Amino acid sequence: MRSNLISATLSLTVLLIPHASRAEQLQLLIWESYIDESILTDWTAKTGVEVHQTYYDSGDARDEVLSDPNSGVDLVVTGENGAKLFGDRGILSTLSTAKVPSLSEYDQSWVSRCGGYGVPYLWGTMGILYRSDMIPKTPTSWVDLMQPAEALRGHIAMYQDHNEAFVPALVLLAKSINANDNETLKQAYQLMKAQAPFVLTYDYIVTSIQNPLVGPQVQMALGYSGDQHTLNQKVGKGGQWHYAMPKEGTLSWLDCLAVTDRSPRKDLALALLDHIASAASAARNAMALNMPTANREALARLPESIRNDPEIYPAPEIMAKSQYQQELTVPSVQARRRIINSLVQFRDTR
Repeated sequence: MRSNLISATLSLTVLLIPHASRAEQLQLLIWESYIDESILTDWTAKTGVEVHQTYYDSGDARDEVLSDPNSGVDLVVTGENGAKLFGDRGILSTLSTAKVPSLSEYDQSWVSRCGGYGVPYLWGTMGILYRSDMIPKTPTSWVDLMQPAEALRGHIAMYQDHNEAFVPALVLLAKSINANDNETLKQAYQLMKAQAPFVLTYDYIVTSIQNPLVGPQVQMALGYSGDQHTLNQKVGKGGQWHYAMPKEGTLSWLDCLAVTDRSPRKDLALALLDHIASAASAARNAMALNMPTANREALARLPESIRNDPEIYPAPEIMAKSQYQQELTVPSVQARRRIINSLVQFRDTR
């Protein structure tokens, strides 16, 4: 979901460096490989304003940058919870069809999930990514990832994020992915700790696949729908990586594109937001990234091969088992971060 990878620290450094043509450049904070580049090229050709992308590879890294008042971010792709959280804190601007006319192309059921602070960008699910040349049988359960076969020892990539890293364990426990109570988190930790000897890295798979010492060793990973296409592009082998949604259910996520309230180029940022969110751009984005769009008019422009692809548009029975993210309590976030840090430290000391 998401050229060079940038860590959270470096991302912040890049954003704080003054640019010679600052007045003619917008700063977009986004996952790597998460927008059709021609959309931005067309914008620059039309307006003369360049768009500088800074990548993050976890929600925690993004939130760290977005929380800094001196980050210089004009636009950001954030999750639906982040849109409301940062919007209510005054960091993101409120949006309306008067500011962003293309908002009218989205059903209110999608728009409301961004809390009035963002335009629905792309949506999807969380599941299991796997190399079909190494794992010929499609994974069907979170058990395949959390209680893996012995052959996968040292070949799994997980995710260092306090929220989504817990999805597989909590779903297997038949608990809410938004669980806040310590007893449930302890149970999840036991599952994650038992899996830890099989984990090669806790870096996001799109990050780790580009590490020559790590990438070739990864055979299965926690990731997002659409990541398989990015991975195949990165390794230069079409069809090597596939995506599977576990039968127990999963996370159904929505990313929102928002404008920061402190942007000194807010009018330009809103115009770029409208350009990216428009039906024409949204359709191009969906086809380039092989991901579902929330734009009603863009969906009608997509070929049937995309609309009927179960890896892109999940079956209703899968969606019926899926859960949405909700805001976690502060103690829960703290406990989850301690758990993730302990797992990373365990890997580092092996």
